[in-house]
Amino acid sequence: MIGVLVVDDDFRVARIHRSFVDRIPGFGVVGVAHSGASCLDQVRRHAPDLVLLDLYLPDMFGLDVAARLRADGHDCDVLVISAAKEADAIRGAVRSGVVNYLLKPFGFDDLRTRLEQYATQRTGLYATSVHDQADIDRALTCAPRAGNALPKGLSSETDQLVRTALSTAAGTLSAAECADQIGISRVSARRYLEHLHTTARADVTLRYSVPGRPERRYRWIGA
Repeated sequence: MIGVLVVDDDFRVARIHRSFVDRIPGFGVVGVAHSGASCLDQVRRHAPDLVLLDLYLPDMFGLDVAARLRADGHDCDVLVISAAKEADAIRGAVRSGVVNYLLKPFGFDDLRTRLEQYATQRTGLYATSVHDQADIDRALTCAPRAGNALPKGLSSETDQLVRTALSTAAGTLSAAECADQIGISRVSARRYLEHLHTTARADVTLRYSVPGRPERRYRWIGA
């Protein structure tokens, strides 16, 4: 059983998220916190495997809470659940090593998908005996596959930012919207998004509502 601590300043939302987690096989809620201080205290007391962490807490910013958890030596993982769409928040979450970033409001299926992905990766990390790089790649669920390597000129850091922006979008994103969100050029964003489409991680639709060439809209379809 993977123990989960739900952290959200809104009591009603926290109850909903708790009910979602309790419906997912293999997961159980070990506590609910409504502030950063309460989160830190409950992590010390309950030692959860995963913290569902809101960013907008009454006493601390969520990423500061995550940093405190690391500084205090806790090895729990963090999955951000937030309404924050700002590029700085998404970049900060990625750099903090969060396992995922789920944009509010979300439904049960959205959370279930991400928790199941987390469980699969966590099982691989604990079960793998490491003998070489291939074992590490498999444990991190990023073993090289045909057509999956980044094209020349694309960086893994920016690729992760684009993936996070796309996977947390409420609907579809254009290259221009993605670029504005994470702070890169539209041309660069288009290259990363097209790579995700080529590797079957993003779907593309065309919008004909503007004059000239149709706008390409991207939607995340898989990790």
